[in-house]
Amino acid sequence: ATQRLTGGSERLDSIGEIEVHRVTEKRIDDWRYFFDHDAFVGSPEWAGCYCLEPHVRVPGEPPADDAPFWKENRDAMAKRLAEGLALGYLAYVDNKAVGWVNASLRRDYTLYRDVDPDGPDPDAVIGISCFIVAPPYRQHGVAEALLNHVIEDSGSRGVDWIEAYPFNEPGEGHKNFRGPRSMFENRGFEEVEVRDREAVLRRSAT
Repeated sequence: ATQRLTGGSERLDSIGEIEVHRVTEKRIDDWRYFFDHDAFVGSPEWAGCYCLEPHVRVPGEPPADDAPFWKENRDAMAKRLAEGLALGYLAYVDNKAVGWVNASLRRDYTLYRDVDPDGPDPDAVIGISCFIVAPPYRQHGVAEALLNHVIEDSGSRGVDWIEAYPFNEPGEGHKNFRGPRSMFENRGFEEVEVRDREAVLRRSAT
Protein backbone atom coordinates (compact mmCIF):
# COMPACT_ATOMS: atom_id res chain seq x y z
CA ALA A 1 0.00 0.00 0.00
CA THR A 2 2.74 2.45 0.89
CA GLN A 3 4.22 2.19 -2.61
CA ARG A 4 0.97 3.49 -4.10
CA LEU A 5 0.67 6.44 -1.73
CA THR A 6 2.71 9.00 -3.63
CA GLY A 7 0.72 12.14 -2.81
CA GLY A 8 1.76 14.92 -0.46
CA SER A 9 1.37 14.80 3.30
CA GLU A 10 1.98 18.40 4.40
CA ARG A 11 -1.05 20.65 4.78
CA LEU A 12 -1.09 23.60 2.38
CA ASP A 13 -1.42 27.10 3.81
CA SER A 14 -4.02 27.99 1.19
CA ILE A 15 -5.78 26.29 -1.70
CA GLY A 16 -7.58 27.35 -4.84
CA GLU A 17 -11.29 27.29 -5.55
CA ILE A 18 -13.08 24.03 -4.74
CA GLU A 19 -15.28 22.47 -7.41
CA VAL A 20 -17.42 19.40 -6.75
CA HIS A 21 -18.57 16.91 -9.38
CA ARG A 22 -20.61 13.72 -9.27
CA VAL A 23 -18.54 10.64 -10.09
CA THR A 24 -19.96 9.59 -13.42
CA GLU A 25 -18.30 6.88 -15.48
CA LYS A 26 -15.96 9.39 -17.11
CA ARG A 27 -14.64 10.44 -13.67
CA ILE A 28 -13.94 6.95 -12.34
CA ASP A 29 -10.30 7.25 -13.42
CA ASP A 30 -10.02 10.39 -11.26
CA TRP A 31 -11.61 8.51 -8.36
CA ARG A 32 -9.22 5.59 -8.84
CA TYR A 33 -6.15 7.86 -8.94
CA PHE A 34 -7.27 9.72 -5.82
CA PHE A 35 -7.68 6.52 -3.83
CA ASP A 36 -4.53 4.93 -5.24
CA HIS A 37 -2.19 7.83 -4.55
CA ASP A 38 -3.59 10.64 -2.39
CA ALA A 39 -6.44 9.67 -0.09
CA PHE A 40 -4.55 7.69 2.55
CA VAL A 41 -1.08 9.20 2.62
CA GLY A 42 0.07 8.74 6.20
CA SER A 43 -2.58 6.08 6.90
CA PRO A 44 -1.68 3.07 4.74
CA GLU A 45 -3.73 0.75 6.95
CA TRP A 46 -6.84 2.33 5.40
CA ALA A 47 -5.65 2.19 1.81
CA GLY A 48 -7.31 -1.09 0.87
CA CYS A 49 -10.93 -0.08 1.50
CA TYR A 50 -11.78 2.06 -1.54
CA CYS A 51 -15.00 2.92 0.32
CA LEU A 52 -16.43 -0.50 -0.47
CA GLU A 53 -16.93 -1.44 3.18
CA PRO A 54 -20.36 0.13 3.82
CA HIS A 55 -21.69 -1.63 0.73
CA VAL A 56 -20.65 -5.13 1.80
CA ARG A 57 -20.09 -5.22 5.56
CA VAL A 58 -22.85 -6.82 7.59
CA PRO A 59 -23.93 -4.93 10.74
CA GLY A 60 -22.33 -6.40 13.84
CA GLU A 61 -19.40 -7.96 12.03
CA PRO A 62 -15.88 -6.58 12.63
CA PRO A 63 -14.19 -4.64 9.83
CA ALA A 64 -12.34 -6.80 7.33
CA ASP A 65 -8.60 -6.62 6.74
CA ASP A 66 -8.70 -4.93 3.34
CA ALA A 67 -4.96 -4.64 2.71
CA PRO A 68 -4.46 -7.95 0.84
CA PHE A 69 -7.52 -7.34 -1.33
CA TRP A 70 -7.06 -3.75 -2.41
CA LYS A 71 -7.18 -4.50 -6.14
CA GLU A 72 -10.35 -6.54 -5.78
CA ASN A 73 -11.94 -3.84 -3.63
CA ARG A 74 -10.96 -1.12 -6.09
CA ASP A 75 -12.40 -3.03 -9.03
CA ALA A 76 -15.58 -3.92 -7.15
CA MET A 77 -16.23 -0.32 -6.11
CA ALA A 78 -15.43 1.03 -9.57
CA LYS A 79 -17.95 -1.45 -10.99
CA ARG A 80 -20.58 -0.27 -8.52
CA LEU A 81 -19.97 3.35 -9.49
CA ALA A 82 -20.20 2.52 -13.19
CA GLU A 83 -23.42 0.53 -12.72
CA GLY A 84 -25.14 3.02 -10.42
CA LEU A 85 -24.98 0.78 -7.35
CA ALA A 86 -22.89 3.42 -5.57
CA LEU A 87 -22.73 7.17 -6.00
CA GLY A 88 -20.29 9.74 -4.73
CA TYR A 89 -18.74 13.10 -5.45
CA LEU A 90 -15.17 14.29 -5.91
CA ALA A 91 -13.88 17.69 -4.83
CA TYR A 92 -11.33 19.22 -7.19
CA VAL A 93 -8.81 21.99 -6.70
CA ASP A 94 -6.92 23.14 -9.79
CA ASN A 95 -8.37 20.17 -11.72
CA LYS A 96 -6.98 17.69 -9.19
CA ALA A 97 -9.24 15.41 -7.15
CA VAL A 98 -8.59 16.16 -3.47
CA GLY A 99 -11.67 14.86 -1.63
CA TRP A 100 -14.46 12.31 -1.81
CA VAL A 101 -17.85 11.70 -0.25
CA ASN A 102 -19.84 8.49 -0.57
CA ALA A 103 -23.48 9.54 -0.91
CA SER A 104 -25.12 6.38 -2.19
CA LEU A 105 -28.73 5.43 -1.63
CA ARG A 106 -29.30 3.66 1.68
CA ARG A 107 -30.67 0.64 -0.20
CA ASP A 108 -27.17 0.13 -1.64
CA TYR A 109 -25.46 -0.18 1.77
CA THR A 110 -25.48 -3.40 3.76
CA LEU A 111 -23.98 -1.61 6.78
CA TYR A 112 -27.02 0.65 7.22
CA ARG A 113 -29.78 -1.66 6.06
CA ASP A 114 -31.18 -1.95 9.58
CA VAL A 115 -31.43 1.82 10.13
CA ASP A 116 -34.94 2.96 11.09
CA PRO A 117 -36.81 -0.03 9.60
CA ASP A 118 -40.17 1.68 10.13
CA GLY A 119 -38.97 4.93 8.57
CA PRO A 120 -38.55 6.12 4.98
CA ASP A 121 -38.11 3.74 2.08
CA PRO A 122 -34.35 3.14 1.64
CA ASP A 123 -34.79 3.90 -2.07
CA ALA A 124 -35.74 7.47 -1.11
CA VAL A 125 -32.80 8.15 1.24
CA ILE A 126 -29.26 9.29 0.46
CA GLY A 127 -26.88 7.92 3.08
CA ILE A 128 -23.64 9.81 3.64
CA SER A 129 -21.20 7.13 4.74
CA CYS A 130 -17.71 8.54 4.28
CA PHE A 131 -15.60 11.63 3.66
CA ILE A 132 -11.95 11.47 2.63
CA VAL A 133 -9.75 14.53 2.08
CA ALA A 134 -6.12 14.34 0.97
CA PRO A 135 -3.79 15.57 3.76
CA PRO A 136 -2.62 18.80 2.04
CA TYR A 137 -6.22 19.96 1.64
CA ARG A 138 -7.59 19.29 5.11
CA GLN A 139 -9.09 22.11 7.18
CA HIS A 140 -9.77 24.13 4.06
CA GLY A 141 -13.52 23.46 3.83
CA VAL A 142 -13.36 20.53 1.40
CA ALA A 143 -15.67 18.25 3.40
CA GLU A 144 -18.12 21.11 3.86
CA ALA A 145 -18.11 21.80 0.12
CA LEU A 146 -18.78 18.13 -0.57
CA LEU A 147 -21.68 18.04 1.89
CA ASN A 148 -23.16 21.24 0.49
CA HIS A 149 -23.10 19.73 -2.97
CA VAL A 150 -24.75 16.50 -1.83
CA ILE A 151 -27.59 18.61 -0.40
CA GLU A 152 -27.85 20.84 -3.48
CA ASP A 153 -27.81 17.87 -5.86
CA SER A 154 -30.30 15.79 -3.90
CA GLY A 155 -33.27 17.30 -5.69
CA SER A 156 -32.05 15.91 -9.01
CA ARG A 157 -31.80 12.39 -7.61
CA GLY A 158 -35.48 11.79 -6.89
CA VAL A 159 -35.05 11.25 -3.15
CA ASP A 160 -36.89 12.65 -0.15
CA TRP A 161 -34.26 12.46 2.59
CA ILE A 162 -30.55 12.69 3.31
CA GLU A 163 -29.01 10.82 6.24
CA ALA A 164 -25.66 10.92 8.02
CA TYR A 165 -24.16 8.54 10.56
CA PRO A 166 -21.52 10.40 12.61
CA PHE A 167 -19.76 8.50 15.34
CA ASN A 168 -20.82 9.21 18.92
CA GLU A 169 -17.14 9.43 19.90
CA PRO A 170 -15.46 11.19 16.99
CA GLY A 171 -11.79 10.62 16.35
CA GLU A 172 -9.19 12.60 14.47
CA GLY A 173 -8.00 12.36 10.88
CA HIS A 174 -9.37 9.35 9.06
CA LYS A 175 -11.06 8.14 12.25
CA ASN A 176 -13.50 11.00 11.74
CA PHE A 177 -14.32 9.80 8.24
CA ARG A 178 -18.09 9.96 8.75
CA GLY A 179 -17.88 13.69 9.44
CA PRO A 180 -18.44 15.62 12.67
CA ARG A 181 -22.00 15.80 13.94
CA SER A 182 -21.87 19.60 14.09
CA MET A 183 -21.23 19.83 10.35
CA PHE A 184 -24.54 18.11 9.67
CA GLU A 185 -26.53 19.89 12.37
CA ASN A 186 -25.37 23.23 10.97
CA ARG A 187 -27.08 22.24 7.72
CA GLY A 188 -30.43 21.24 9.13
CA PHE A 189 -29.90 17.57 9.97
CA GLU A 190 -31.85 16.40 13.01
CA GLU A 191 -31.37 13.41 15.27
CA VAL A 192 -33.46 10.35 14.48
CA GLU A 193 -31.74 7.76 16.65
CA VAL A 194 -28.63 7.25 18.77
CA ARG A 195 -27.16 3.79 18.29
CA ASP A 196 -24.27 2.05 20.03
CA ARG A 197 -21.54 3.60 17.87
CA GLU A 198 -23.22 6.31 15.85
CA ALA A 199 -26.13 8.67 15.61
CA VAL A 200 -28.58 8.72 12.74
CA LEU A 201 -29.23 12.27 11.52
CA ARG A 202 -31.67 13.22 8.77
CA ARG A 203 -32.86 16.22 6.81
CA SER A 204 -35.14 16.68 3.84
CA ALA A 205 -33.77 16.71 0.33
CA THR A 206 -33.86 19.95 -1.65
